[in-house]
Amino acid sequence: MDSFDRTHTSLRLSVTDRCNIRCFYCMPAEGVRFLPRSEILSFEEITHFVRVVVPMGVTRIRITGGEPLVRAELPTLIAMLREIDGLEDLALTTNGMLLGEQAEPLKQAGLDRLNISLDTLDAAKFERMTRRQGLEQVLAGIDAAQRAGFASIRLNALAIRDETEEEVVPLVQFARSRGLVMRFIEFMPLDAEGAWQHDRVLTGEAIRGILERDLGPLAPAERTDTSQPAVDYDFADGSGRVGFINPVSEPFCGACDRLRLTAEGQIRNCLFSTTESDARKLLREGASDGAIEQLVRESIAAKKPGHGIDDQTFLRPQRAMYQIGG
Repeated sequence: MDSFDRTHTSLRLSVTDRCNIRCFYCMPAEGVRFLPRSEILSFEEITHFVRVVVPMGVTRIRITGGEPLVRAELPTLIAMLREIDGLEDLALTTNGMLLGEQAEPLKQAGLDRLNISLDTLDAAKFERMTRRQGLEQVLAGIDAAQRAGFASIRLNALAIRDETEEEVVPLVQFARSRGLVMRFIEFMPLDAEGAWQHDRVLTGEAIRGILERDLGPLAPAERTDTSQPAVDYDFADGSGRVGFINPVSEPFCGACDRLRLTAEGQIRNCLFSTTESDARKLLREGASDGAIEQLVRESIAAKKPGHGIDDQTFLRPQRAMYQIGG
């Protein structure tokens, strides 16, 4: 629990900073320098950290990257984490490029849920946004995930003004046709090239207006978990659900229950934190579980009331999203 009485039950766990695409809102187009393998936490080190924080109250883990599916033998890690008593929910966020071949092994290993990034259904625009080809691979990955039997699959799209407005309706129609939930995430100042500007944020409210204009009325869905970042709406005709994650226009910091561990073992108490706590050093020096627990508590205790994007004193993190863990 931090000094604002926020209880932390969710861990975002990055397993790699590497990625097989180069989305402009996350990574530079060229010259990316990834961490050497020796600096990345091993599966055993990751599992050790999780075994410490679960008794402290962490019940949910989301595996992130980079692109987590480029980490070799990832189902092995999923199986190792699944064995930890007290871990209630194990999810993963992916761009879907490698999901076609990995969906079934991940499900068999014990993964519960998937979030799949899908910003457009137009192949040319996909290539322009990601600087790579591969839309058909992503769509095949979504199909594979559904065949594997994942009960919860959400599709995530970045919302960028003057860039993605035309994608909103086709994406929602695609999701509804497959019984999936489409979620739109406001563009945040975490791109490696520093191109973010406030006027490029396509707000959740604006997207909701587009959907109600073209597809009909939306009604707020029952909110069973006040700490979840998305605010969900149901179509009034019962034809599906859509969610909005609005960290810029409607910050949800007051209900934040998340902490983060980067791929190289740095604890972050906020996505926008400018400081980190070195858990890898303790893990590799053979420190006691009590020392690791104390480091986690100190990090959480230092958490600020909010990310402060709109504050005059806001400082952008020195690292981009792929380096922190989405």
